[in-house]
Amino acid sequence: MRVIGIETSCDETGIAVYDEHQGLLSHQLYSQVKLHADYGGVVPELASRDHVRKIVPLIKQALLDANCTKEDIDGIAFTKGPGLVGALLVGSSVARSLAFAWGVPAVGVHHMEGHLLAPMLDEPAPEFPFVALLVSGGHSMMVRVDGIGLYEILGESVDDAAGEAFDKTAKLLGLDYPGGPLLAKMAEQGEAGHYKFPRPMTDRPGLDFSFSGLKTFAANTIRSSDQSAQTKANIAYAFQEAVVDTLAIKCKRALKQTGLKRLVIAGGVSANKQLRVEFESMMKKLQGTVFYPRLEFCTDNGAMIAYAGLKRLKAGEREGLATKAQPRWALDELEAI
Repeated sequence: MRVIGIETSCDETGIAVYDEHQGLLSHQLYSQVKLHADYGGVVPELASRDHVRKIVPLIKQALLDANCTKEDIDGIAFTKGPGLVGALLVGSSVARSLAFAWGVPAVGVHHMEGHLLAPMLDEPAPEFPFVALLVSGGHSMMVRVDGIGLYEILGESVDDAAGEAFDKTAKLLGLDYPGGPLLAKMAEQGEAGHYKFPRPMTDRPGLDFSFSGLKTFAANTIRSSDQSAQTKANIAYAFQEAVVDTLAIKCKRALKQTGLKRLVIAGGVSANKQLRVEFESMMKKLQGTVFYPRLEFCTDNGAMIAYAGLKRLKAGEREGLATKAQPRWALDELEAI
């Protein structure tokens, strides 16, 4: 089976062609970062309109890069949710229309399942079961994964997600949108020992996350500082260290709770260099293994949707003719395959 994956959940238009035997044949990604930068965040209406402009040319280019025509495509997968409803409807309507015109099945994919399975795009792929930490701009979630669709939510964010806290703290430091990667770069110039940030919700049992208090602590620290470039770098260093330590403590707790030795980190924050260093060290001590997507598949992309969609199409899942989107959709509501 050969599948086109379409991702339009937020501010990136991702298209990919995936073959079950040959793997990933092509992928195209267009980011709307410049479009939203002047507003300091994603403007949903602008995001939807830009998806409309970019989606068909990107599909044509992905097919060309994969040396495919529509006759070579056996199914279409699209992000059905969660996400911005207007953006989701663009991908859903185009995917469903193409599937009808080409006489192939379509399937809606859960955005976070796409992230969770993104490490499967490369070798060695993690074997089931494993613990997954999904950390992105909108979600922080710990999941026990026993198979595709066999998900047990162990913990999740009760307020700001990790990526959201990165972006908001970056804005407080005067960095442009999206601020997470810029804060991480600033932190490379920071020095340890100048500031000590709290590790939220690590002093109590459970695996839920809370990063809004950490963001407030950062805001107060920045406000009372001398605002120099080095001081800001030191604050960025301390903030990043606190987030990474918090995630590591929670993951270590989840692995102990489940008795598992395999850990998957996925989502945009999984590209963070300091996080990767910390988790490699932690898993080595625990005699376990950590898996990540390759850097280009940490953020939203069509490849992960194509892979997840292929698995669900092979299991017989199909969408009806109606265009559907689910802006709110719990991961543990998915059916096992």
